[in-house]
Amino acid sequence: MSTSSSNLATAGIQYVKGDATRPQGEGAKILPHIVNDLGLWGAGFVLALSRRWALPEQAYLAWAETRCLNSLPFVLGQVQMVKVGENLWVANMLAQHGVRGRGNPAPIRYDALRECLRSVGVFAEGVKASIHAPRFGCGLAGGSWSEVSKIIEEELCRLSLDVTVYDL
Repeated sequence: MSTSSSNLATAGIQYVKGDATRPQGEGAKILPHIVNDLGLWGAGFVLALSRRWALPEQAYLAWAETRCLNSLPFVLGQVQMVKVGENLWVANMLAQHGVRGRGNPAPIRYDALRECLRSVGVFAEGVKASIHAPRFGCGLAGGSWSEVSKIIEEELCRLSLDVTVYDL
C-alpha cells in the first residue's frame, strides 16, 4: 500500500483530508455518525450535517420524539437510514448513552456501535455503497479511535466494503 500525507490506508480503512459531508468517489455512499439516546442534536458533527441537509436532523428528532418510528425503536444499537440524495444516505447510529459530562466522560457504547455498524454493513451491501465518515465516536461521545476503528474493521471492512474516514 502506498502512503502519503493526504492519503493513508490502514487495515481496510482509507484516511483522506476532506469534509465527510462531501464524500469523494463514484457510486452509492453512506455517511454514518453517532447520535445520543436523549434526542439532543446540536453539537459536534451533526452541525456539519445540518448545514448540508435538513433531513437527517428532522428525521432523528421525529424518531426521538415518538420513540418508535416506522417500527424502528429508539434504543441503543438501532440505525435510522436517511436518504439525502440520489445514491446518498446518512446513517443516524444510536450508540451514545446520554451526553458527555463529569459523571459520563465517555457516553459512547461500543456494543451499540458494533450493532449499528452491522446494520449499516447489511444496508451497504444491499445498495452496493461505500462508507464515508468522520472519526465518529471520538469527540463528544468520548470514545477511543483505536477501539472505534477496530470495530469498523471487524464489522465493515470484513465485508470488503470501501471505508473512507475524513480528517479536516
